[in-house]
Amino acid sequence: MIRLSVNVNKVATLRNSRGGPQPDLIHATRVIVDAGCTGITVHPRADERHITRRDVYEVAAHLQPLRDQVEYNIEGDPRPDLLDMVEEVKPHQCTLVPVRPGEVTSEAGWDPRTSTQIVTEATARLKALGIRVSVFVDPREEAVRWASGVGADRIELYTEPYARAFERGDSAARTSFAAFSSAAQLAHELGLGINAGHDLDLDNLALFRDLPYLDEVSIGHALISRALFVGLDKVTREYLSALGV
Repeated sequence: MIRLSVNVNKVATLRNSRGGPQPDLIHATRVIVDAGCTGITVHPRADERHITRRDVYEVAAHLQPLRDQVEYNIEGDPRPDLLDMVEEVKPHQCTLVPVRPGEVTSEAGWDPRTSTQIVTEATARLKALGIRVSVFVDPREEAVRWASGVGADRIELYTEPYARAFERGDSAARTSFAAFSSAAQLAHELGLGINAGHDLDLDNLALFRDLPYLDEVSIGHALISRALFVGLDKVTREYLSALGV
């Protein structure tokens, strides 16, 4: 079964735009979980422009009684304060992503030419605590092998290229999907689990859910955007249905 992990960053972005407590992040988390979702993702950036440090702990506290049913995933670059926070919270999974100065959202996976030292050390530290480690990569052989080399448990495939290809039509979508399938096959052969995320939506999931060995998809922007029109409970159930859950 493919797990859906809902990224709630956009709820926090809307809240922070006004400076008050609404919309309430814990209420949103509760609605998503009550609709049957078994994963919640947060990405606390250093500038706290959406998820704050306080949010990370409050979501963790809310999910603690449900720890056997709902996985908590914290995304972020392996900076010292992020790693310290993950060590304290002990989520089920930490997804290590590269962060580029000035980016609005993630723009690419780890460059396989990047020195492995920082990521390898962070991965070892977190795995020693029983935290599953995933690293964010592009669907390329060298990137998947880089992820294996740093000791990750899983990769998270950066799926924006697939989403853009899907918009161009069936042929482009299937060509892109084939590249992602090859990356997933290699990851599986190397003993890595496979997550995926970025610009996946109800339309392009119809094909992407057939990715070999897919363990989890992380979806935020498209899901929260649709929730503005149909409601968070309804759209969470729609995504679970799209994944065959």
